[in-house]
Amino acid sequence: MFEIERKYLVDKSKWNPAVTGEKILQGYLSTDKERVVRVRTKGEKAFLTIKGKMEGITRAEFEYEIPVDDALPMLKMCLNHPIEKTRYKELHHGKWWEIDVFEGENAGLILAEIELQSEEEQVQLPVWITEEVTHDLRFYNSYMSRNPYSRW
Repeated sequence: MFEIERKYLVDKSKWNPAVTGEKILQGYLSTDKERVVRVRTKGEKAFLTIKGKMEGITRAEFEYEIPVDDALPMLKMCLNHPIEKTRYKELHHGKWWEIDVFEGENAGLILAEIELQSEEEQVQLPVWITEEVTHDLRFYNSYMSRNPYSRW
């Protein structure tokens, strides 16, 4: 499976959640350039995700649901700082946007992501988008686990 995704900064003065968000806690077992291995709890579920090297805005992604009882000790084995955030999902012009409001060491940051069918797909941006940061590696969760937003 492949993931094609764009990332954007959100203007918090123009965006108000239309739905209730879901708490996410995630950590990284590997943040190597060739692969990222993540453990995540999301609501009452848990996942192990492996992401390959970026090629443009595309990369291989494999995600597996795992027992929460396994995820909790795995999170303690993770590198650096955990990523804490609340995720909101909103539909805009027929596309689902995931808006992450970061907490903890990354508080103050709000990012929106949209998954695409191809790298060339055109996207109609909501009014609350300020700037695209897809190619800025500082805004990847694996980077922020090592270099939290609060320390930039």
